[in-house]
Amino acid sequence: MNRGAAFVVGGTGGLGREICHRLASEWEGVSVGYRSAPGKAHAVIEAMGDTKKQAIAVSCDLSDRTSIESGIRATVERFGAIGTMIFAGGVAIEQPFVSMISEDQWREVIEVELIGFTRIIAATLPHFRDQGFGNFVSVVSVANYCFPPGDALSSVPKAGIEALSRAIAKEEGRFGIRANAVAPGIIDAGLGADFLQSLYTPEIWESQRKRIALRRFGHGKDIANAVAFLASGQAEYITGQTLIVDGGFSL
Repeated sequence: MNRGAAFVVGGTGGLGREICHRLASEWEGVSVGYRSAPGKAHAVIEAMGDTKKQAIAVSCDLSDRTSIESGIRATVERFGAIGTMIFAGGVAIEQPFVSMISEDQWREVIEVELIGFTRIIAATLPHFRDQGFGNFVSVVSVANYCFPPGDALSSVPKAGIEALSRAIAKEEGRFGIRANAVAPGIIDAGLGADFLQSLYTPEIWESQRKRIALRRFGHGKDIANAVAFLASGQAEYITGQTLIVDGGFSL
């Protein structure tokens, strides 16, 4: 059992839900962070089965520092400590080419994802320092290593999140704090599942599948397993890294 609770920002999303379920049996508790739909967070908890007693739903609006601090405070009060902060939140976006992205679209995704992550960092670091332990794991994108046209709106803020993760690793390691990231490839969960159904033709997706070394799209559990590893004590000497989980798509 890892020390403290796991706090999952974006715990009601496709990947966030898988992560919550994966972590529930390995941590002293799980906080399912939601922005505006507590019912969805409670549904995630109900689906945990025997481990649902160790989970709570907490408000965590990335645009509101007070909401973030309140969620962290509720988690600490319930479980005593936060051992890992998982950042799986984000904006539901389409895949426009750079020439078609408006300034408002850029502002929205950067405000919610990149600036939102800075708010998470600012609110969490004092607790990690006081404890003398804790780690961040952020879900980013394989597009920063193998760029598919139309993915700039998603990949640009996540590149910033990766850079911030490395900064945390370098500057906060002396306090026992780690920071890593997981970069999913084409995943049949969350937005990825929507894209597989509504974006491009079946023929295009089949050609993409054949580009993947393992010849299949990823599942939500593939990302959850990677997040669970980096968050756990098994990765206690790993920090400042990005684990690419794409079945060999970027090779």
